[in-house]
Amino acid sequence: MNSIKPCLWFDSQAEDAATLYASVFENSRINTVTRYGEGGPMPAGTALAVEFTLDGLEMQAINGAPAPGPSAAISLSVSAQTQADIDRLWGALTADGGEPGQCGWLTDKYGISWQIVPPRLGELLSDPDPAKAGRAMQAMLTMTKLDIAVLEAAYNGE
Repeated sequence: MNSIKPCLWFDSQAEDAATLYASVFENSRINTVTRYGEGGPMPAGTALAVEFTLDGLEMQAINGAPAPGPSAAISLSVSAQTQADIDRLWGALTADGGEPGQCGWLTDKYGISWQIVPPRLGELLSDPDPAKAGRAMQAMLTMTKLDIAVLEAAYNGE
């Protein structure tokens, strides 16, 4: 068991967000939901805290209204092995009000920032040939959702 768990703060959507995330990623589940009782700052029965596992990582979400507001300064970075993985994750996390960002970043409908990145990107950008790495970088800078084939083509000078 890890002693550190990322905690996501929401106004009132903690349970909905955790449920969405658990449905999108393999090896994910809702572990426990602690609910507000009578006399709390939210209606009785509203989720106070949601403990969940996201692709094997233990996390928590809380409804602690008013939320200070999410920031792109903290994001969840996802290693997506294939273009199909990138496309599926991108679609699921931008659905219903999420917004694409630059260079593989997006913000989901709850305001949480994500990076959907293929491991191959790091290899392309760290190539010792500065021309190849530079072409891959320039291609990446034009993208929202990353496209592995386009990155490879740029890297190869095609």
